Amino acid sequence: MAVRTLDFLRAHQTEVAGEATALARLEELVQRAETLTAQQRAGVVATRSATVQRTQLREEIQKLLRFLAGVGVVAAKENADLAAQFLLPRTGASNQAFLTAARVMLQKATAQRDVLAVLGLPASLLDDLAAALGEFEKTLEATRAGRRDHVGASADLAAVATEIAEQVRLLDGLVRYRFGDNAELMGAWSSARNVLGPFRSRSEPAAGDGQTPSEAGPDVVKPAA
Repeated sequence: MAVRTLDFLRAHQTEVAGEATALARLEELVQRAETLTAQQRAGVVATRSATVQRTQLREEIQKLLRFLAGVGVVAAKENADLAAQFLLPRTGASNQAFLTAARVMLQKATAQRDVLAVLGLPASLLDDLAAALGEFEKTLEATRAGRRDHVGASADLAAVATEIAEQVRLLDGLVRYRFGDNAELMGAWSSARNVLGPFRSRSEPAAGDGQTPSEAGPDVVKPAA
């Protein structure tokens, strides 16, 4: 709506006192809204990307943990105390709980590295697990940052949208002062100000529907004013 009103005002701009200032303010607000919209979308994209990566990492970490738990079971035959140190995280655990449990397992396994190596623990597994957990934690940070950007931009965008609406109301007075006797231009202005989109007359077919007014039938719904 704001962009359409800008297009209208630019096309019919004159030297009426105050119009240039009001139009410049609207342009500034629209630019701000576009910036916030891009930030909002970037936050959503970053969050979704982090979620996809985290899902993959969680599967990889679970495989490493299962192998580690298996070695721990064997080790527990000689040292019963080890049995409780290699318990897998619950399947439905939250991401943070999963990360915490996995780090505890890694810490216990690192302390028993030599014992577990004798029982078949690959030398690189603990290093691979540590690296995967580091990447997993980064995805949690990326999600939090993405949500902050999205929520912050959304709040600012709502405020800017309110200012845009106020500015358009101000400009509406100027347009009515200048073009109040011109039915065609006032119709174009009303269409531009329509939040849902430009008006379409009852007899005008929707773009690409291939129907004539008579073919559309009696049930065509006229857009609300």
